[in-house]
Amino acid sequence: MKISCTQENLNQGLFVVSHIASKNTALPILNNILIKAAESSITLSSTNLEIGVSCVIRGKVEAEGDFTVQSRLLADYVGLLPRDRVDLETVENETVLQVACKNNSTKIKGQSAADFPLIPQIDRKNPYILNSQSLRQALSQVTFAVSISETRPEINGVLFNFVGDKLILAATDSYRLAEKTVILNKKSSSVPQKIIIPTRTLQELQRILGSFKDPAAISDLEDVEIYLAENQILFVLGNIELISRLVEGQYPDYQQIIPNQFNTTTNLVSSEFIKATKTTSLFTRSGIYDVSLEFLPNKKEIVVSSANNQLGENFSRLSGEISGSNNKIVVNYRYLLDGLQNIGDEQVAVEIIDGSSPCVLRPGGKNKDYLYIIMPIKQ
Repeated sequence: MKISCTQENLNQGLFVVSHIASKNTALPILNNILIKAAESSITLSSTNLEIGVSCVIRGKVEAEGDFTVQSRLLADYVGLLPRDRVDLETVENETVLQVACKNNSTKIKGQSAADFPLIPQIDRKNPYILNSQSLRQALSQVTFAVSISETRPEINGVLFNFVGDKLILAATDSYRLAEKTVILNKKSSSVPQKIIIPTRTLQELQRILGSFKDPAAISDLEDVEIYLAENQILFVLGNIELISRLVEGQYPDYQQIIPNQFNTTTNLVSSEFIKATKTTSLFTRSGIYDVSLEFLPNKKEIVVSSANNQLGENFSRLSGEISGSNNKIVVNYRYLLDGLQNIGDEQVAVEIIDGSSPCVLRPGGKNKDYLYIIMPIKQ
């Protein structure tokens, strides 16, 4: 194998694929990146057997071939090279990768590509297509609510529910729930499909999507294509492909816990509510993290308070129009802050029934495509 490309292109490709390769003592080749040169294209790939990622970079192929080298070592080395042409060639009977750039030259020992695990392929039929930035925002608004406990694998991932021209994403850890609706650019099937995607896969997808924001990193990306197959999902982002297994099991029927009638509702300025919650959180009880929200319609006031026997107490008062009756609910301030910081609107609508029913947060403006529910702390 003999190829050449710019340092920028190689560095960008390694940024995309090197993160998946991790230290694996049972199967050391999983620490490596596969470099494949064929038919005038250069492809970099890595896998941890659950997720596979590949990236095609621009460059010149002088001799076709493939080889694998240690991911971190190659990525770190290329990152330190000057922005110039980089030449890569397998030497010493195909056991070493020689990397040369301007006044720099190195030799990195590697392994044959024949030992590299095969990354699965999915038939590219009937894609779901959606805007890349919409997907990125949706992921940031739901993935934080995924359960970290492994006792219930079905809520260790995010539900992707394809319904008509919409994709509804949902995540829960049983104490709170986040749901986001995204409009698809193209509907591939009239049959609704529900799948559960592992959190690690979506975190990797978020990381790659985030790199498109940097104009110096990767060229602009408008759409993401999604292909489904039995137990697998493929995301195609321009010249990047990310394939992952799906979580098996039935996602909980969370719709039944979403209240549809409320005794008290109000609209608040999101930034003021966040500040009041942070201030009050300094006085919450350790391990309980409880803050009280008291709604006083006659005074047009919401009181955010907490009390701690060792530290003291705090009351923060927010002004706002309140509909309904006097009401009060106690919630975990961490869950409340997570919802407020991801509401994606200057205003937040707060809706409650009473102190023993879920508290609902929605964007306060016209956009109602996000929903966040917190279970109360019962006194």
